[in-house]
Amino acid sequence: MRCPSCNSLDTQVKDSRPTEDSAVIRRRRVCIACNFRFTTFERVQLRELTVIKRNGRRVPFDRDKLMRSVQISLRKRPVDPERVEKMVSAIVRELESGGEAEVSSEAIGEIVMEHLRQLDDVAYVRFASVYRNFREAKDFEAVLGELSGEDEARIATLRK
Repeated sequence: MRCPSCNSLDTQVKDSRPTEDSAVIRRRRVCIACNFRFTTFERVQLRELTVIKRNGRRVPFDRDKLMRSVQISLRKRPVDPERVEKMVSAIVRELESGGEAEVSSEAIGEIVMEHLRQLDDVAYVRFASVYRNFREAKDFEAVLGELSGEDEARIATLRK
């Protein structure tokens, strides 16, 4: 592992432990050259994924980019960061176990929207506004109508 301070490849693991959900290994490292201490995280990767963008370009899948976009939609929302991490991990597992090495950005967006809809309605609408490229207020009204329609269906089911 390359030292982020001096770029030396001579680093040593001082401590390893799993995270709370045991999906990630946290490693404390020290650089032998400059004595800089840093932390790395190791997670299972089932396969290399390639994202096919709307313009046809192919780029490697980036979990951190997915996490950033989800966090932007959840900004200032009362959602526990651990729930966000679990949601992103579930999305990545779903993509990796899908059987395809290439995934369209549209498919990723739809999966993210499904998960956000269950996590937080406001984040869902925020993400949808960017993903679906909303241009005017009626676009928001349509998504809000979907959400309120689902709520009415849930209430009707509970009343039965």
